[in-house]
Amino acid sequence: MPKGAFDLYMPSHRSTSVVCASPHSGRAYGWAFLRRSVLDERAVRSSEDAFVDRLFAAAPDHGAPLIAARAPRAFVDFNRGADELDPALVRGVKRGGHNPRISSGLGVIPRVVAGGREIYRGKLTLAEAQARLEEHWYPYHSRLQALLDESLALFGEAILVDCHSMPHEAVESLCRTGTVKPEIVVGDRFGASAGCEVVERIEAAFHAEGFKVGRNTPFAGAYTAQTYGHPSRGQHVVQIEIDRSLYMDEARIVPNADFETIRAVLARIIGEIAEIGRGGEELPLVAE
Repeated sequence: MPKGAFDLYMPSHRSTSVVCASPHSGRAYGWAFLRRSVLDERAVRSSEDAFVDRLFAAAPDHGAPLIAARAPRAFVDFNRGADELDPALVRGVKRGGHNPRISSGLGVIPRVVAGGREIYRGKLTLAEAQARLEEHWYPYHSRLQALLDESLALFGEAILVDCHSMPHEAVESLCRTGTVKPEIVVGDRFGASAGCEVVERIEAAFHAEGFKVGRNTPFAGAYTAQTYGHPSRGQHVVQIEIDRSLYMDEARIVPNADFETIRAVLARIIGEIAEIGRGGEELPLVAE
């Protein structure tokens, strides 16, 4: 795996309380990891939110930081808690109370990728799992918390936009027959992770560009929204899920002909979202 747990793109001046994060777009698949997996390179990427960091790359242009994990989701999942270790995968982990994410193989060290396909031959040692957390998970979340603390100090609030993509088939299969299939799903854990006005303005920004927008179904938000979303304290988290078929060939995992168009539209939307958190002093760029 490469050095560094994440890439951080800072604006020249922090002019908004908004912070963007892409925890699942990492594509640094180490040779040792791939060699150990029973999956080929394309299959192991099926859980990846491919190119989402590129789709939201305009965030710094609008005064908002963008943090993007480098390690792939199949290696370590930054949208899970560090304690969500799977006893079916990691030796020495005791079975605890029922956790549906762990039971389905989607703990912090995933056992499966999309479609329930097993990643490994056999189990990992507890030391291996802990090393991944120490080298990747903890540094990412430490910096993410620092970015939110900076927004709170500067603007009196923090708005985290947690950026994801969803397989087109998930939208088709999980949404009720006869309902409008959303192209964008905005998640706020049913009001628990963000204030109503923040969520409505983010939804409005997508609506204004012609997207079909749903809220919380089929994705309401996971660890990041649950942990960092404290609207009563002025800290909001809104999860954004984008239908992958809008911008990529899902089978080949490559951008499609509409990629640049979608990226340009998202740049405008990011600008509108940044306006929600506009105000206060500006923070000069600090070298990382």
